[in-house]
Amino acid sequence: MDLTELLLDIANISGGVLLGLATLDKWDGESNFFNKIAGVLAPFQTVIGGALIVLAILEFWDGLIFNIVSIIGGLLLLTHVFGKVPALEDTLRKISDKLMPFKAIIGIALLVIGILSLLRIL
Repeated sequence: MDLTELLLDIANISGGVLLGLATLDKWDGESNFFNKIAGVLAPFQTVIGGALIVLAILEFWDGLIFNIVSIIGGLLLLTHVFGKVPALEDTLRKISDKLMPFKAIIGIALLVIGILSLLRIL
C-alpha cells in the first residue's frame, strides 16, 4: 500500500462519516459517537472533498468503481465551494443537486470502501 492509497482510504472514511452522518447517527443510538467525530471533521470538509477528488483521480484505474464513488463523494462535500468557481458553478450545482438525494448512501459506501480497503479486502 502506497501513501496515495492510504490517504485515499482515510479521506473515504472521513468523507463517509460526514456524508452518512444522518444514517450513522440512527445506528449509533444515545452515545453520539459519530456526531462527535463529524464535529471534529466538519472544519476540514473542503480539504476532505478535495482530497477525495484528487486522490481518486490519481488512483483512477486501480479500482475504477470505488474511485468513481470517491469522486462523487468529493463533489458532494464541495457543494458549498461551487459559488467560488463561476465558470463551472452551474454545471457543478446541477450535478450536486442530482446527487444530493443519495448523500447518505454515498457516505455509507465511502465508509465501507475506506474500511475494507484499509483491511485490504478490496
